[in-house]
Amino acid sequence: MTANASRRPRRRVFRWILRQIERGLAVFGLGMLIYFTSFHVSRIATDSMAPTLEGEKSETADLVLTERVSYWFRQPRRWEIITFRKDDGTQVMKRVAGLPGEQFGMRRGGRIFIDGKEIHPPEQLAFLKYFPFGNLLDNEAIPCGDGYYVLGDFSRDSDDSRFNGPVRPDQLIGRAWVILAPSSRRRFVNDL
Repeated sequence: MTANASRRPRRRVFRWILRQIERGLAVFGLGMLIYFTSFHVSRIATDSMAPTLEGEKSETADLVLTERVSYWFRQPRRWEIITFRKDDGTQVMKRVAGLPGEQFGMRRGGRIFIDGKEIHPPEQLAFLKYFPFGNLLDNEAIPCGDGYYVLGDFSRDSDDSRFNGPVRPDQLIGRAWVILAPSSRRRFVNDL
């Protein structure tokens, strides 16, 4: 047996191993590309969305997966929880209450008015209690313009559109999708 003949099987095994590594790296790279273009993970910092999303004041803050793909094809819908970036760079999750082109108002008792007509949250959100603070104090309707009027579920302690105005479309990151952790709270967020 020649020296070349004994090297050929080793070369084949070595090439096979290199091909497997190359394929593994390609799959990993594709997975990372899909993740970074389609998803975003956030830890909830405050209780402004409690009880839907628990912040750091609770024993363990929720870790939430936001998906970006939906808004490539459609606009956010009323009562969905969206993730957006405030002007200072802070990432926030709030519930959409007013849509682009609408006039958003709130009266005593937290009753919501869109273009002068009272609307009610879906039955699953009957626990929500909103308060007319900030720009809603004077019972005036606030124009959403091309943005989204958002509110926190825990309205008394929420820095939302009542204080910062509507969320612009360029601030949107995506739709809050799944609570990943803690495992005891794992579920879909926008299951309306």
